[in-house]
Amino acid sequence: MPNSVPASIKRRLTQLKQEISAHRDRYYLLDDPILSDTEFDQLFAELLRLENQYPQLVTADSPSQRVGATPLSQFQLLTHVSPMLSLDNAFTKEEVLAFNRRIQERLKSQETIEYACEPKLDGVAVNLSYVQGTLQRAATRGDGQVGEDITLNIRTIQQIPLQLHGKNIPKYLEVRGEVYLPKKAFQRLNRRLSAAGEKPFVNPRNAAAGSLRQLDPKITAQRPLAFFAHSLGAIKEENLPPQHTLILQQFAKWGLPVCPQTQVAHTIEACLHYYQALAQERPNLPYEIDGVVYKVNSLAQQQRLGFISRAPRWAIAHKFPAEEATTRLLAIHFQVGRTGALTPVARLEPVLWGGLPSVIPPCGGCHS
Repeated sequence: MPNSVPASIKRRLTQLKQEISAHRDRYYLLDDPILSDTEFDQLFAELLRLENQYPQLVTADSPSQRVGATPLSQFQLLTHVSPMLSLDNAFTKEEVLAFNRRIQERLKSQETIEYACEPKLDGVAVNLSYVQGTLQRAATRGDGQVGEDITLNIRTIQQIPLQLHGKNIPKYLEVRGEVYLPKKAFQRLNRRLSAAGEKPFVNPRNAAAGSLRQLDPKITAQRPLAFFAHSLGAIKEENLPPQHTLILQQFAKWGLPVCPQTQVAHTIEACLHYYQALAQERPNLPYEIDGVVYKVNSLAQQQRLGFISRAPRWAIAHKFPAEEATTRLLAIHFQVGRTGALTPVARLEPVLWGGLPSVIPPCGGCHS
């Protein structure tokens, strides 16, 4: 028979969960902690002790549920309430201007078109489902209609709230965003893997994807993943803010992290200026990006513009050119194949690639 729970214990558990969640937000979202690590650990230890004593009080939004679930044998599949579409790409200024002309022609009016400009993070797209403000499910994009259930792994990411806070929280909310690995965290992870004799990851995106697809969430919890919310999926709410950027502001009020580099552009020329400015700032950003996303800011205009089969007409990704680096040829060795054929192999000096130390692998077949 389960232990009866005194009212004072219930109140203390509620208080602990609120305090721990608030301190996590200050640490991971605001970068403004007011407790020492020791003080925080003491609060968390008290929470675990009380939940172990009264397991019937463990809830899905408890900070204790971020780590410790039983490993999965395989991922289940989840159907998205609204499709997770891809984006069309633009690689030149002319393609961006053509995108803007199509928007103007489809709207068939002289109304102002305002764009939300955002960095295109080089991470993994995910969908978070909140019911009554509590995180219930999380899934990968998959084929856009059906993705893999990664709920247990998503719970380990400290920046993602298990419980939304604030006013006017919808009964049901799907939040789309990007899970990524910050540059410094990527370097630390690879050093740790190398020291343990394990193969390091090639880039932060591969590291994020590999971490999210661990069947054991304890492994994912050891990876310093981060998250930015960037768009709205399904929602049960009539009074939506009228603009995409206002929705992002509402996300932030509910405790969801959003990218601080997001800006509003009132002309397509301002979008292109944002692109150039972010390209210059790219090496200094704490995360990897591979371009910029432009979205029509007005939700009413988005609705009128609609979609094609795989992408919205009201958004486009303006990709950066492929990064290049120059290195020095150290030596050329020759390998003898099974048939006796000689293959030259170049040994190249390591270079800094995208702001990260990178070793260019031997180049088989290079000719002097």
